[in-house]
Amino acid sequence: MSHAVTRTRVGRRGAPAIQSSSRPALTWVVEGADAGWLQAGASIELRRADGSRERVEHAGRDSANVAWPFAPLAAYDAVDVRVSAVSEAGEYAAFSEWTPVATGPLGADEWTAPFIASRDDRSEACALDATVARGATAADVRADLAADDADRGVTRLRRIVDIERPVARALLSYTGHGIVELTIDGREVSDDLFAPGWTAYADRLLFRTVDVTAELAEGTRILGARVAPGWYAEHFGFDGDFRRTWHGQRALSAQLRVEFADGTVDTIVTDETWEASIAGPVTFSSIYQGERYDARREDEALAAAVPFPGAAPAVRVAADPTRLRPAELPPVRVTETRDVVQRLAGADGGVILDFGQNLVGRLRIRLAAEAGTVVTLRHAEVLEQGELGRRPLRFAAASDTYVASGGPAEWAPRFTFHGFRYAQVDGISVDQIEVVAEVLHTDLVRTGTLRTGVADLDRLHENVVWGTRGNFVTLPTDCPQRDERLGWTGDIQVFAPTASFLFDVDGFLSSWLEDFAADQARLGGVGPLYSPLIDQDLFAPTPMAAWSDAATVVPTVLYERFGDRDVLERQFASMSAWVERVAQEAPNGHWHTGMQLADWLDPSAPADRPFEAQTDPYLVATAYYARSAALTARAARILDRAEDAARFEALAETARQAFQREYVFADGRLASDSQTAYALAIVFELLPHELYAPAGQRLATIVADGGHRIGTGFVGTPIVSDALTVTGHRDVAQGMLRTAELPSWLYPVSRGATTVWERWDSMLPDGTINPGEMTSFNHYALGAVADWMHRDMGGIAPLEPGYRRVLVRPRAGLTAAAGASYSSVYGEIRVAWSALEPERGELSPLAVTVTLPANTTAMIDLPGREALEVGSGTHTF
Repeated sequence: MSHAVTRTRVGRRGAPAIQSSSRPALTWVVEGADAGWLQAGASIELRRADGSRERVEHAGRDSANVAWPFAPLAAYDAVDVRVSAVSEAGEYAAFSEWTPVATGPLGADEWTAPFIASRDDRSEACALDATVARGATAADVRADLAADDADRGVTRLRRIVDIERPVARALLSYTGHGIVELTIDGREVSDDLFAPGWTAYADRLLFRTVDVTAELAEGTRILGARVAPGWYAEHFGFDGDFRRTWHGQRALSAQLRVEFADGTVDTIVTDETWEASIAGPVTFSSIYQGERYDARREDEALAAAVPFPGAAPAVRVAADPTRLRPAELPPVRVTETRDVVQRLAGADGGVILDFGQNLVGRLRIRLAAEAGTVVTLRHAEVLEQGELGRRPLRFAAASDTYVASGGPAEWAPRFTFHGFRYAQVDGISVDQIEVVAEVLHTDLVRTGTLRTGVADLDRLHENVVWGTRGNFVTLPTDCPQRDERLGWTGDIQVFAPTASFLFDVDGFLSSWLEDFAADQARLGGVGPLYSPLIDQDLFAPTPMAAWSDAATVVPTVLYERFGDRDVLERQFASMSAWVERVAQEAPNGHWHTGMQLADWLDPSAPADRPFEAQTDPYLVATAYYARSAALTARAARILDRAEDAARFEALAETARQAFQREYVFADGRLASDSQTAYALAIVFELLPHELYAPAGQRLATIVADGGHRIGTGFVGTPIVSDALTVTGHRDVAQGMLRTAELPSWLYPVSRGATTVWERWDSMLPDGTINPGEMTSFNHYALGAVADWMHRDMGGIAPLEPGYRRVLVRPRAGLTAAAGASYSSVYGEIRVAWSALEPERGELSPLAVTVTLPANTTAMIDLPGREALEVGSGTHTF
């Protein structure tokens, strides 16, 4: 059989084409391999522009995230690489095609462009830089936040340049304070949205680099830019307490490096030779409040050398260039368009558009209306009593406005996004306008699928996928619609395993972890509740179990799922600092201090007090202390830090002993007789060996006595199914997933949900919205059960980092057949099975087909037979 390395990847999947590192990792996949193909070595070649080549022989089995074997790349470098491989049996896999590798600026050392702004930008004069009075009504605060202040429009900038000779290569790098959109002759240079993204701006500001060679034909060219407030100038807060965190004008920094065909090089940077103006069609822009666009103010200033209304020379803005980092995460893009599925008559006489799916994005409208016609677009996730259910938005207006200039037009907001399924268009007859919804999110590579053949279960899984897409917009947020949308750490801590199966989130989450670490350092080792941090008073920076533990859990997940050792190296200081901080709180291992959110949104908690869970918050804290210490010790072993490993192993054991001393009775019962308490004790391995069976039995009894309804919040939900499964009660776990009674995973599905809800009862049985002040219909945390579904129903679980070794252990019971696939860093893994005797439940004999990529092995564990190890290829059992 013919073998070949068909894919050689440089850097992470989905990352920008221009590399962010001088030493990007290499990954390759061998196709056409025979059964049991294991790599013995590989040849890696590099080709330079002058035709010279280098070759390195790579020994061993590693073919994923292999360290760059050549001299570090320079800024603005361009080379090609290719790989061939040979198996342990001597089978040769031919060279891959050449893969181009290009760099732009690699950091602040190569950045020469000042930050510039409009002299008329009065951002610092905005009255809302101060705290809005608490207790103000949502309507009052929305009105204040949506006022036409000087800092809420869009700054436009341009420079006219003459390209006098043929261009061989041109790279444009850009960043800014706000959301930046670059154009050449009026055309966007990239389909990236919301660049440079949201980061801990005081410590990290990302820049993007794009190849614009094709845009720089000889002649007069117009370099243009729009800079909207974005997250940089947003007013963040809770309960009417809104303020800016980062201050200053909307600003642009960009540099265009042009390499001419004659060998000369020119660099054009942002400076006072650029023109700037705050006049333009976007009169208001806010992530939370929406966007206003007056088409009567449109002009051609960014597309042609015509007068630029209100323009004056740009002014320099003080900015720290040492914050600059090349973006390594994929950009935000429009990935899908959805049509209206039905029009509904609203209770107020308007027409409500239903797009059939709760999504994150924007509306695009096409219309022909008289000049001055004002069209308002309002958004909501659900309907309540025939109207848009907008109370859950709290202080976010989530409304866009378009003022027509007359004649046919097409428009979509560019600097905001909304979470919605329904929209109402006011100011024009719906018969005079065409509306579609554009779905946008960080454009991650989809890696994992699951098909159960059971409609409700497949809908639940699809809801999890949509919740992931909608909340991964430059960083992992809690929700995408209300006046929050923050990078809550507890949410992604519990959801990271699920996300890492569904999408390649390696670059996305590793980028966010750097912001987490920067914020953590500011807090003296305390892991932030959300990152980037915002200025507000609701939560003091205090150690918080399960939230701050994202410091240890998320890097571990990225290592396990993608084989990314580098993320452990980069985050080890953060992991260590967090565990050492908890050790100060719990010198004897028992963490029983401070405020704890603990098992947040336990279904028994009062609607207005979601932290009042069944499970003792300090039981949760001590359990997480033990787990984080153990994970940090494991990372230290992987990184060959023996002394650190011994230190954290001792801390983990101290916390484990404290957990047993404080919360475990001799018969295996726990001080908190709850689903979450037993799940933590079992899955985090905190019990004496002889107590796992009675603890598992007690958990199963609690669930069965409760009618198989869920009794967990954020902490217990991801692991309760695993706790039941590993203690021999898979049938009980399956029963929990099968019920649609409130509270349960399928209750929202029975109510027509198309995303995962924040609360088990975000919508009450009578069709009204939960009365709690905090209600979202697009949160992913409670969808973390999908990780168990992938492993138990789909039958795909990692045994070694990057799925180099896989556990295939599907079980029937919830369905008589299922199929799953996962595109690992080694290639695609596929499992398809059907029950031969479905009436026998989970122990039914199965017909199974397993496909494994080269360089991987699998442990096959099927009902009624001994486990066996197999290599690559397709196997049937």
